[in-house]
Amino acid sequence: MTDTRSQPGPDDEVIVELVPMVRKIVASRIRDPEVVDDLVQETLARVMAARSRVQGDTLEPYAAVTARNLVASLARGNDRARAKTHLLADLEPSESPAEDLLRQEESSLLAQALDRLPTEERDLLLAHEVHDQDTRSLAEHRDSTPGAVAAQLSRVRAKLRVEYLLIQEQVEPPTDRCRPVLRAISAGDRRRQRELDAGAHLLGCDCCSTISAALLDRRASAPRDDDVRVPISRDADVVTARQRGREAAARLGFSSTELTLIATAISEIARNIVRFADHGDMVIRTVQDDRGRPGVTIVARDVGPGIPQLREALQDGYSTYDGLGLGLPGARRLMDQFDVVTELGKGTTVTMTTWARRTGADQPTTGPGRDTGSRDTGTRADQPPTRRSRGDDT
Repeated sequence: MTDTRSQPGPDDEVIVELVPMVRKIVASRIRDPEVVDDLVQETLARVMAARSRVQGDTLEPYAAVTARNLVASLARGNDRARAKTHLLADLEPSESPAEDLLRQEESSLLAQALDRLPTEERDLLLAHEVHDQDTRSLAEHRDSTPGAVAAQLSRVRAKLRVEYLLIQEQVEPPTDRCRPVLRAISAGDRRRQRELDAGAHLLGCDCCSTISAALLDRRASAPRDDDVRVPISRDADVVTARQRGREAAARLGFSSTELTLIATAISEIARNIVRFADHGDMVIRTVQDDRGRPGVTIVARDVGPGIPQLREALQDGYSTYDGLGLGLPGARRLMDQFDVVTELGKGTTVTMTTWARRTGADQPTTGPGRDTGSRDTGTRADQPPTRRSRGDDT
């Protein structure tokens, strides 16, 4: 990729400067910080979509009115929900026979999954989990070390989780590559995932995509600095993706303004996947440059028709649906580096990165040093992708 370094345009600075004002309006009326972030992000997206139709000196009042309207709309929705809460109340206690049946079903699934493990691995796991043998005693009987036994137990548990879910979903992996990919995901083995190109495999295999979602849900409960993968196929996944991105950036010390911009960019790309592709995913990764500056990289891949007019799709104001209309150009403005690779009939990959630049309370640095690279592809499906930098647009 060829990066070009340029100074952000005045329009970008105006949008960024609106964020503290919008946040103050929303936070004065809403207590939940996550709801505040969502409403600020939605306001920012609507302002960006309308700025070509709104004069510069009226942009701030427009943003304020938009924020107040969104807060009012949320309040009306909450009032309606409270008024109908009694209709959803379940006054009947849960029946214990059903709970017993569920426990029996889980035990049966677990027994079947254990039967699929090699005898040696099954015996090792049962000795540790059922008979309470520690890794030291297990190592002595196997002429090994406690650390090696612990690593083996971790791999066996990863296999067991995969087999359990396959039995639960009543599916059989269609290829020999499926189980190794699922086991690498279950174990959280990123090196093995890269070797197997797990992300590409998940996009092309419906079976593994379903099973991996359950595996990743289990791993998502504990905050980690590792890669986070979010499957994207419906509107609810857009919310999950932007929350995961915001959480990753917050752990690195990004300001609240920067978190809003990151969440907005993620939302726009995720919405594109939901609207135009069969399905896709987002991988959110914490990174560091050679100066030690922290950043967040988002890789969004989809299986879909591709983008037939990529150059036009990257221009401000271009929209193929009646939504906010930000899409690629809107997300491109909000990130420091932005790459697009598309192939007709196969799908599109968007890679975008932003770097932390906190210089004061809640204010990002503007000016030189904000990278605005772009990499596009040719639009013919019968030719290999060609790449160009953003500077080639001019």
